[in-house]
Amino acid sequence: MLAQIVLFDGFDLLDALAPYEVLWAGGDIAGGALKVELVSFEGAREVPSTPTGMSVKATGRIDLERADLLIIPGAAGSLGGGGPGSIPALLASAVGTGLADVLHQALGKPGLTVGTVCGGSLLLGMAGLLKGRRATTNHSALEALKATGADVIAARIVDDGNLVTAAGVTSGLDLGVYLLERTVGPRVAHGVEALFQFERRGTVWRAQGHEALAW
Repeated sequence: MLAQIVLFDGFDLLDALAPYEVLWAGGDIAGGALKVELVSFEGAREVPSTPTGMSVKATGRIDLERADLLIIPGAAGSLGGGGPGSIPALLASAVGTGLADVLHQALGKPGLTVGTVCGGSLLLGMAGLLKGRRATTNHSALEALKATGADVIAARIVDDGNLVTAAGVTSGLDLGVYLLERTVGPRVAHGVEALFQFERRGTVWRAQGHEALAW
């Protein structure tokens, strides 16, 4: 199996690298059952994050023919204002690169799961890809996500079939562990939890079982 983590200008480092490390470790202790790549829409290049200015190298281009998992991080920038360094502006810029078309294809490809961390789901929403889909994001952007037409669930991880979204920045760790459980199995996921001395937090929300009544 192959997981590709998509980098774009202004991506958040922890959003991308937390699931990368978890998935890489899972693939390693599973004997190579899962490979992980850092990619971009444009192909191999140095991709700058913000606000630190640190760059991370994407080793190739998004390849939907090979990928089984495609993970989209959020952006790191200013929370207020509408300048070019703001999070909404950075996400909009990523959508404008043509990434939206690739993500639309990814969500329509059988056998491929799209995961997001933090504002990654808002990126999908801004591209018009979350209408009627159950999703979550950082607590500060739940209303913005709802405005894109998503059915917003205030949970740390939301599993909507071929779309698995994670909430705030550190939930990228939880996303990675959950995706390991889904794809490689719970023994590998537990092994990574033990290796990292980290336990996945909260219940993964799925549309199963009795509907919860409002308190």
